Formats: sequence, structure tokens, C-alpha cells
Amino acid sequence: MSKGRAETAAGAPGILLKYLQEQNRPYSAQDVFGNLQREHGLGKAAVVKALEQLAQQGKIKEKVYGKQKIYFADQDQFAMVSDADLQGLDAKIVALTAKVQSLQQSCRHMEADAERDPGVEEGMCWLQRETEEYKSSHQPRDSGRERAGVQREAEVLQGVEEAQEDGNRAVGCNSGRIPQEQEAVLCKWLSLPSSLP
Repeated sequence: MSKGRAETAAGAPGILLKYLQEQNRPYSAQDVFGNLQREHGLGKAAVVKALEQLAQQGKIKEKVYGKQKIYFADQDQFAMVSDADLQGLDAKIVALTAKVQSLQQSCRHMEADAERDPGVEEGMCWLQRETEEYKSSHQPRDSGRERAGVQREAEVLQGVEEAQEDGNRAVGCNSGRIPQEQEAVLCKWLSLPSSLP
């Protein structure tokens, strides 16, 4: 057993006693182990041993049902509650239950009204249209056709540059030295009228 696990096992009776007193309900050793395993890292053997030790010391009570043992906090340690206190708590429970039911019913009515209200539906339609409009206006316009057009213009401009290097200059009119398609692109870029028919 590791040192940390041994220290945890040594503190198990205190942890279990506190847990059973806070919960104030009966538990089997398996239930206590399952509830405290993650939080405190107690092993099942340590839990069983600590519960038996607490029962022998009289700090908790133990009842045997067949093969299973049930452990619970000693009820003598808790203050006695008067009948008036119990009736007060019962009345408080009834009032809070009625309030919860009233709020739930009010919520259902509001939901039903919202479903029937045409303004809500119109608002939702408007919101969906606005969302779609926003998405379409903010999407990149990088379609295949546009890419092909840009690529074609780049090729045409490259051809124009090559023609210029050869001494063939076209500035608004077609001297027959560059293709008409290249002249149209060049004129578009230079904002000149094309001589194409």
C-alpha cells in the first residue's frame, strides 16, 4: 500500500462518520464506497474496516439483513424535533410545491402563447433571412469561374507583356500584332475603348 493510500485509509473513519452524519440515511458498505471513492480515493476494504470500527465504537449503528450490513448515524446524537416544527416544515413544503407548480404552469402558458403569436414567428423568419443574407454577403467569392477568368486575364496580360518586349505596342487600337482577346483585356485594364467590332 502506498504512503498516500495508507494515510487516506487512516483518516477513513473520520471521513465516513462525517458523511453518514451529514446524509443521515442508511447505507451499505458498497454504497458508501461508491459515493466516496472518487472524492477521497478510499478502497473498499478500507471502507468496510472503518465502518465496522465505527460500529464497534458506537459512533454509528449497524443492522444486518441476511448477508448485507446497513450502516447509519446514531440518531441519539441529533436534537429532538417537536411536532410543531414538523408541521411547520410540512406547511413550508406544501407552499413551495404549490409555488413550483404555479411557476411551471405559467411557463407552459408563456410557451404556448409564444408559439401562437405571429410576431414571434415573423421575427424568427426575419432573423433567418438576415442570417442567410449576412452569410452570403460575407462569403469569399472565390468560385471556379472567377478563378478561371482571373487566370485567363493573367495569361492575356503576360502575352501583352511579351508582345511589348518584341516592340509591338497596343494603346487603344489593334495594329494586328496582338490577338483581339488580348487587346480587349488590355483596354479593359487601361480603361481605353477597344477597337473590336
